[in-house]
Amino acid sequence: MSDRDIMALTMSAERRWMDHWTTGPTHEGEPVRRGDQAPDLEVTAEDGSRVHLSELWASGPTLVMLWRHLGCGCGVERIRRLIGEYEDYLASGLNVMAVVPGDLERVIAYKEKYELPAPILADPEYTTHKAFGLSHWSEEQVLYDAPDEFCTLTEDIGKSFQADRRAEGRHLVDDPWMQSAEFVVDTSGVVKVAYMYNYCEDYPDPRLFTTAARLAQ
Repeated sequence: MSDRDIMALTMSAERRWMDHWTTGPTHEGEPVRRGDQAPDLEVTAEDGSRVHLSELWASGPTLVMLWRHLGCGCGVERIRRLIGEYEDYLASGLNVMAVVPGDLERVIAYKEKYELPAPILADPEYTTHKAFGLSHWSEEQVLYDAPDEFCTLTEDIGKSFQADRRAEGRHLVDDPWMQSAEFVVDTSGVVKVAYMYNYCEDYPDPRLFTTAARLAQ
């Protein structure tokens, strides 16, 4: 797919972001917890094939990372941290998979741009997030560090946010409110760790996951 085609997909995703922004947080879920059976559904792998999530953890305990959206600066920081943590995850016997919202072409371009080390699965409709019970964050959980004048959900403010991020090379796309989370799932599909972000910079301590992986074997 050409750069022009990817940009067309990106602009469409920007419009979705704006629709969600002006509507505000609406989605509520009931998150899965430690000891629950992880939901098993089909998502799109990097080669375009459809795979079941259960195929990921069949070979070993797996860290399933549910990404927020492709324009979030917190996601870029999570990649930076993940690069430093990745070898420790693998050494503990943990598989790692990032489920990233967006069309496959946009997701692959994102992975290449920021050098995300883990395999990715594309899930443009946040199907996995919702199956795991994630909710929309509240306004204060997203806007906790924003100046007062940016804390109104108007189209003008949304356009200002989008213009700023576009100038930085990051497009605000898809859903600004969806929660992030990371789960360790064992080979029987049981959730061993359920880490729900309370805000986008609420990064987990990697030792939660490496210890869970050792205990799950």
